[in-house]
Amino acid sequence: MAIQRGGFSTRIGFILAAAGSAVGLGNIWKFPFEVGEGGGAAFVVMYLAFCFILCFPVMVAEISIGRKTKRNAVGAFTALGHKKWSIIGYLGLTSGVLILSFYNVVAAWAFGYFIEMVTGHFDIGQRFGEFTSDYLTVGLYSLLFMGTTAFVVSRGVSKGIERAARILMPTLFVLIVGLIIYALTLPNAMAGLKFYLVPEFSEITGNVVYSALGQAFFSLSLGMGALITYGSYLSRDSNIVKSAAQITLMDVGVAVLAGFMIFPFVFSQGIEPNGGPGLIFVTLPGVFESLGSWAGVIIGSFFFLLLSFAALTSTISLLEVPTAYVVDEHGIKRSKATWLVAIVIFLVGIPSLLSNGASEALGQFITLPGAGTLDFMSFVGLIANDTFLPLGGFMIAVFVAYVWRKENFDAELAEGADNLKGSWLQSYVNFAVSYVCPVLLGLIFIVTVLDNFLGIRIMTMLLG
Repeated sequence: MAIQRGGFSTRIGFILAAAGSAVGLGNIWKFPFEVGEGGGAAFVVMYLAFCFILCFPVMVAEISIGRKTKRNAVGAFTALGHKKWSIIGYLGLTSGVLILSFYNVVAAWAFGYFIEMVTGHFDIGQRFGEFTSDYLTVGLYSLLFMGTTAFVVSRGVSKGIERAARILMPTLFVLIVGLIIYALTLPNAMAGLKFYLVPEFSEITGNVVYSALGQAFFSLSLGMGALITYGSYLSRDSNIVKSAAQITLMDVGVAVLAGFMIFPFVFSQGIEPNGGPGLIFVTLPGVFESLGSWAGVIIGSFFFLLLSFAALTSTISLLEVPTAYVVDEHGIKRSKATWLVAIVIFLVGIPSLLSNGASEALGQFITLPGAGTLDFMSFVGLIANDTFLPLGGFMIAVFVAYVWRKENFDAELAEGADNLKGSWLQSYVNFAVSYVCPVLLGLIFIVTVLDNFLGIRIMTMLLG
């Protein structure tokens, strides 16, 4: 029995949903601390360059595969007549499930912090370890977050995913802009902007280059099948290249705006910007407390509400990938498939939920050569995010350029784009997918494996 897949009702709905897939905790939480540890503006310049040099062409390739086949991330390759290459889809499917299993836990932290800010508990930053190890409270927030995500996805593409994106994405931008306006009124805010906007290229090292390249790729949700899946719901009269450019700009825009928000806050309190992952969850609650009782509650609440919204736009797309696979390949109705998949992923995420002090055995369960002891969440992130995603992106580029072949790729791009044929943009996308993306993504994958699993510090040895 054929299952109705649905689709996006408008092109802007697709762009907002796909941008929501890319916009997430990586933009608002991870990007600022990567900038801080990477020396500031020099990192930003490299990140922006990599987004358009590397990520944009892979995004175009993924959306093209999805729209051509109207299938999920696994079935798309079979529909193109290359069933053996379905391994790419299975790799993306596995990555998405693993990432969502711990991403949902971090999203629960963000929502929990929103509750704490509303109630004026600014000391939550000092109690971060205690909070994350409270598996009953975090588990409840995590269950609520997964339930909200499943509810949206179960309602379908246009009535669920698209409708949510139309609400969440504009709200997210309004919250960011409002917080930026306030942050710029704080003392020493201009010092934060200088750090963020004036490059010191002497700060660039091999590790900074690698981090910027990785952040650009991972922040756009590439290699996990999300854009193949979303592309499968896209109408044939849509301009894929134009849509991909708008999605990239929107994602990059949120990340850049996050820096305009975070660094004035940080510098206004004389805090070092290289605070690492704790910059948001450990440091900022104290910053909000220093703003005064009423201002701190309002600004802190808005900030962590923003973080929760950003997380939700990504969890929706992460859940849609396995849901679409179950619907397409196993003929199960969307509502049933969604809740079944959500329950499985929530159960898979229990070790991540327990890994922050609730269980010593799970919290410190594996040691890798050269990498020290990793907690469960770090290990899952290393496998899925840092290893599987660049491998998936590499394989997609190789598949499009040398298996599906460029003439078929170009024919798909020409649908809905009358002026693309023979243009410099088409030539660049072809060149990038054929050479730039396979080389760079292949290098990212190799360096990640050597660096984290074999303890061979390639980037440090080569570039310092």
